[in-house]
Amino acid sequence: MHIDLNQFPILKYRNKLNSFGPLEKSLVSQSFYYVTAALYGGSTLGYLAYLVLLRRNVARIAFLMVCAGCLSQTACLVFRFFEAGFAPITSRFDASSYFSWLLVVLYIIIHLRYQMPVLGAFLTPLALVLTITASLGDATPLPLESLLKSPWLPVHVVFAFLGDALLGLAACFALMYIIQEKQLKSRRPGAFHYRLPSLEVLDRYSYRCITAGFPLLTMGIITGALWLKTIEGSYIRWQDGRQTATLLTWFLYAALLHGRLVTGWRGRRVAVLNVLGFAIIVITFVTLSHFLKG
Repeated sequence: MHIDLNQFPILKYRNKLNSFGPLEKSLVSQSFYYVTAALYGGSTLGYLAYLVLLRRNVARIAFLMVCAGCLSQTACLVFRFFEAGFAPITSRFDASSYFSWLLVVLYIIIHLRYQMPVLGAFLTPLALVLTITASLGDATPLPLESLLKSPWLPVHVVFAFLGDALLGLAACFALMYIIQEKQLKSRRPGAFHYRLPSLEVLDRYSYRCITAGFPLLTMGIITGALWLKTIEGSYIRWQDGRQTATLLTWFLYAALLHGRLVTGWRGRRVAVLNVLGFAIIVITFVTLSHFLKG
């Protein structure tokens, strides 16, 4: 029996995409990028308006916009894949785009499960900043260098980026915790007090995200070291600022978890360390190239 593989819808779409020329693929992916940035910008404004007006309809519109932006960014990443011929994750443009996409996907999952629109007011600005900073790098897909052609690379990328995204969510909950605690300590709590979840809820969700993200970050570091060992003969390159920053972040989160599990750290101290750790991750993404220059 002969089976025509082209009958499968996903392969039909692949064939159609492959029929596009390099210029067409580039224009389409850039168009999706600008649409994504516009939708994330609109959803950011919508969620900020929700904090002021506290109207569910505003939050619903903002959520629909962030969902549309996620779909647009997914299409952008797909076209980038067919434009480059491989999963383009080695440049600053693609790394920042992939990072923001993962953050938004995780937020959509959490929102659908727990109905927490206030989280969108803290996460969508972050996704917007990462999407915009992606444009600081060259958007032209570069040929995959020989040192990047390793089976460890995709494994490292999945662990590292997913771990960073979960730690990003933890930082958003921690930032809300800091704001809510300040509101509770003031004699006259402001509007934020009535919009944010309780300190207990914020602390619990932040801790859950860290306990999920830290092991993934650890596996990302280990697989990254194994990847570097296969191409350079050493497990770490100390002159690489990104690796140094990643190790610093790992030790910070390790100290945070140790303090919580062993000495019972709670409250503002943990929240501040949480935000500081993720700030290092974001600064590394914005100021340092990822795998390649540009």
